[in-house]
Order: sequence, then structure tokens, then C-alpha cells
Amino acid sequence: MNTADLLYSDTEDALRDSVRRLLADRCAHELVVGAYDGTPADFSGVWKSLAVELGLAGLLVPEELGGAGASAREAAVVMEEIGRAVAPVPYLSSAVLATVALLKAGDTETVGALADGTTTGALTVGLATAPGLFTPTVRREGDALTGTVTSVAGVSEADILIVPVEGPDGLELHTVPAGTAGVTVTPVLALDMTRPLSDVAFDAAAATRIDDGNAAAAVREALVLGAALLASEQLGLAQWCFETTLAYAKERTQFGRAVGSFQAIKHRLADLWLEVTSAAAAARYAADTAARGDADAEVAAAVAQAYCSDVAVHAAEECIQLHGGIGMTWEYPAHLYLKRAKSDQLAFGTAYRHRARLADLADLPA
Repeated sequence: MNTADLLYSDTEDALRDSVRRLLADRCAHELVVGAYDGTPADFSGVWKSLAVELGLAGLLVPEELGGAGASAREAAVVMEEIGRAVAPVPYLSSAVLATVALLKAGDTETVGALADGTTTGALTVGLATAPGLFTPTVRREGDALTGTVTSVAGVSEADILIVPVEGPDGLELHTVPAGTAGVTVTPVLALDMTRPLSDVAFDAAAATRIDDGNAAAAVREALVLGAALLASEQLGLAQWCFETTLAYAKERTQFGRAVGSFQAIKHRLADLWLEVTSAAAAARYAADTAARGDADAEVAAAVAQAYCSDVAVHAAEECIQLHGGIGMTWEYPAHLYLKRAKSDQLAFGTAYRHRARLADLADLPA
């Protein structure tokens, strides 16, 4: 019987070092904050470096299909580092959601293109959709698609869209190249501009069906793994907020003493440390069970999202408040973390939705 292992392997530590170095060099906070300016910085080069040079786009893809043959554990490490840097890259939307849906549907050709980094994909499901609660808003009429999907992540960077469609006999999965006639992408003004959202409208758009009757399972599996790995992003975000705030409390002096020496600050930091450490256990367990295909994987994902989403928001709020005046400034990066944390809190469903789903998974009465 497989047992959980929450410790990081040497391979995972090496992967973390590579990703952290690249993001530290290419995603400095003063560049990331440009996402909120009129002319935001172009991070497509960063994504290509992650996807192609480090081979991260194909982490979840089997080696025989051109990928790395890694697991959700390695993908979780990447998500942690993306959270620590608030990196504006479409890893979650392309290398996780789109890739998992395509793998389950059996579209090996498109998976191979995503794995080698030459193509970026997006699963056209609203980012706030919780696992098990997806309802298609696009329908197939003949060979064309019609309908609208709101607040989809990663569409602006995508070369190909993976579209769940209501067909005559149930859910279907189709691919639509970006720029296809009849497809309109409208950017949405989101709280977190480092993960752009868009509304996607299909008006008699040509598409190619890729599933073999397993579209519902493909969408469900993608959303479950997306929720599980988002907990790791929330963990990385919370760890940065805690570590940065702790360092500041040790250095900042008031009334001739480091502010961290005051009892009220000590208590708040101790409480936050306990929350972040607990979030680490929940996120790692979700990633580990997903990697092993454990029967507990969906339960672990629900627990991780229900807990880690709130911890990330609290950590970001404490980061701003305990930094005092500087924490409120535009130049200091704390607001980037609060916006990402708050956006992530709503992604794949709220904590309430995951607790309700957890009750269903555990057969608890309403």
C-alpha cells in the first residue's frame, strides 16, 4: 500500500532552485507591477524559458509523448515558485488544465505541441468553476460552436483553445485554434492582472472534436488537479509573505527596539507561522495523492483548497499591515500578493464550495 511522503526529493529541490533563479532574474517585482500599467511588460519570453529551456510545459506529459514524465509533485513545486514570484505566466492554464484535459481525451498530437513549448493552450472553463460543478455554456450546431464562456484564464496567451461543448448526446471536447473566424476574445478587468482573464464568444466557429466519449471525465480531472496544484501556489505566496514580514519585523525599529520584539507582533507572527506550516502539509498531501493516483486525491484537493486559500489571503493581509506605511505603497510588492491571493481564493470555487464538496465526498449528511 502506498504511503504519503510530504518531504521534497533531491530532484524536486533541484527543480525549485532552477525555477526560483529564473523567476528572480526575469520576474522582478518592479517588472511584475507593470501588469497594472497602460503598457505592461511582455513576459512571453519568461514563459518560453520556463516551457522550453526548463521543459516545464511537459512536466505532466508522459515521455513517449514528448514530455518529462513527471508527476503532480514536481508540478506543485513549480506552482509554489510561481506563487512566490507572482509570476505572470500561463503555467496553470496551459501546462496543467489544458494538458490534463487533452491527455484524458486522448489528443496526443496537441499534447505533444504543448509539451515541447511550441504551443500554449487554454481550457475554456471559467476560472471560478469548482470541480464537479461545471455546466457547459457552448453548444455544437452541426460542425460549428456557438456560445460564450466568461472569465477564462490564459486565453490571451493561448494558441489553441480546448472547449467543452454541449452536444446532442452529452458533453464533448473540441479544439479551436486561436484567431479562428467566429471566435471573439474580450479581456476582463480583473483584480489580479498578473493572471489575465477573458470572455470568449463563439459564433458559428469551426472546431475539431477530440474526445471519445470521455469529455466529462477530462474536464473533471483537469479541474480537480488544477484545484490541488493551486494550493501549492497559495502556499508559495503565503511563505513569501511570512518570511518577508518576519525579516522586516526583525530589522524595523520603533522606540529603540525591533518591532518584532513587541509581544503583539510576536503573537501574530507565531499564529501566521502555524497557519503557513499547516498549509504546507495540506498542499503537499494534495500533490502527493494526485501523483500516486490515490483514492484520497479528490478529498485531499478539497481540503487543501478549503484551507490554503484563506491562509494565503490572511498572510498577504498580515504582510501589508505589519509592514506599516511602506506596506500600503504601490512601490512595495505586498499588494501584488494580496491581489493574487484574493483572486486565487475564488478560483476553482470558494472555500465554502470545497467544504460542501468535501462533505459530499465523505458522505456527510447536509
